[in-house]
Amino acid sequence: MKLLIAVLGATATGKSALGIALAERLGGEILNCDSTAVYRGFDIGTDKVPMAERRGIPHHLIDIADPTDEYTAAQFARDATATIRDIHARGLVPILVGGTGFYYRALTRGLFPGPAADAPLRARLEAIAATRGVERLHRLVARVDPESAVRIMPRDLMRLVRALEVYFLTGRPLTAHFEETVSLLDPDVQVIPIGLRMPAAWLSKRLTERVDSQFDAGLLDEIRGLLAAGVPPDARPFGGLVYRQAMEHLRGLRDEAATRALIAQENRRYARRQLIWFRKEPNLVWFDGPGTHAEVQDSVVEMLSCGTC
Repeated sequence: MKLLIAVLGATATGKSALGIALAERLGGEILNCDSTAVYRGFDIGTDKVPMAERRGIPHHLIDIADPTDEYTAAQFARDATATIRDIHARGLVPILVGGTGFYYRALTRGLFPGPAADAPLRARLEAIAATRGVERLHRLVARVDPESAVRIMPRDLMRLVRALEVYFLTGRPLTAHFEETVSLLDPDVQVIPIGLRMPAAWLSKRLTERVDSQFDAGLLDEIRGLLAAGVPPDARPFGGLVYRQAMEHLRGLRDEAATRALIAQENRRYARRQLIWFRKEPNLVWFDGPGTHAEVQDSVVEMLSCGTC
């Protein structure tokens, strides 16, 4: 049986640190499972682990797409499956690390192809977003497909339109179709999902500190550099958490202090949605405390070695 260890959970819970620790101890390599970290140049706002801090552990599926690409969950499932096969072929353990639950589900359960795009329907939905706000589409998704509303950010126009398009064209919510899908993973791969969680007060403090560190590390200069290099303001990764609010600040919508506070608040909301999503994943083993702590790392290794997973 070939193992695939997945380190999942809310943002800022120390998933990367735990993943690297497991890779060192078990002889593994890391696969990114963050939907924004796949894009080149978007480093600070996604908290990519710097090369100097990776301890020589190869990290895959990071910086594999241009900012103007539309990298999908289906593409991730294909790329991740190929990478997992390669790591297994070299006798090593693949360790999936990240908090994008839809990517994890696409890999482990598969995605259905779905109906073809319906241009008139999309135009009507986009017109609603333009006149009444993107949040209106999010409320519609919450009404017809609550699970998709949990995973899709309230201003992610493309994904909201697709969720509604599937519902109106098929009469069934997007998540209902997942029950009929099949994973691309080889049948002899055993997935061991590990979840990290923390008390809300602890996580809130960590999120606030992380936002401050992102700004101090040059988040705004990173964005200015990307724009100066020709990345269009409407590029998909600019619509993600952290980057969207920072872009609004650069356009003069609010000052930096208010932007930092807003990003921390949005991160807390996102963390709650991530927990709701991952709680529905089968066989996930939860560990309390940040993945940066040695005792958490030791507990996970002990669980894996004794076979209680």
